[in-house]
Amino acid sequence: MDFNKYFDHTILKPSATIEDVKKICKEAMYNNFASVCVNQYRTSMVKEILDGTDVLVCTVVGFPLGAVTTEVKVFETKEAVNAGADEIDMVINIGALKDKNYDYVRSDIEKVKEACGGKTLKVIIETCLLTDEEKKKACELSVQAGADFVKTSTGFSTGGATVDDVSLMKYTVSGKAKVKASGGIRDYKTAKDMIAAGADRLGTSATVDIMKKV
Repeated sequence: MDFNKYFDHTILKPSATIEDVKKICKEAMYNNFASVCVNQYRTSMVKEILDGTDVLVCTVVGFPLGAVTTEVKVFETKEAVNAGADEIDMVINIGALKDKNYDYVRSDIEKVKEACGGKTLKVIIETCLLTDEEKKKACELSVQAGADFVKTSTGFSTGGATVDDVSLMKYTVSGKAKVKASGGIRDYKTAKDMIAAGADRLGTSATVDIMKKV
């Protein structure tokens, strides 16, 4: 796969303006990145800008805490898809996972996947808050629920992607889902290390700077 197609060019800061988002979209089109990842409010705008290009529209759901109800996540997902999202990045219910309420976590993901209507679903497990056993369980539940990707991080918690976490997640999903690394990927070496560890997609706001090193 071409290096540029590993990237979800991301702008999720709450202060992002229209001009900020337009700039990200132009950069994504120029570099032909995999997608532009935005908060849901910007979905329809990004869809309009990217229409007719190979760059996909990615929207976050239950972001950044994952602690809303399944019904809220489903509503968000349907709204995002109706607005033009090609990919949904949802946050799991981390507290439910830690409570070992695995049926709830699995159902939460399943219902969002159903609401995607065939669109790609990436499941953010927020690795910095989990033990290795919890990371493995989150990946297993995501696969069981039909997720297309498992994703390391929101980038809004206590840490981001690590090579060890990507390797663990890649091993756990065992080819039944892909892996997205996100959070703290700010230079070319880190991006290459994540890919070498098994990442199929990278989420970062530093994509343009990384591409300058290619």
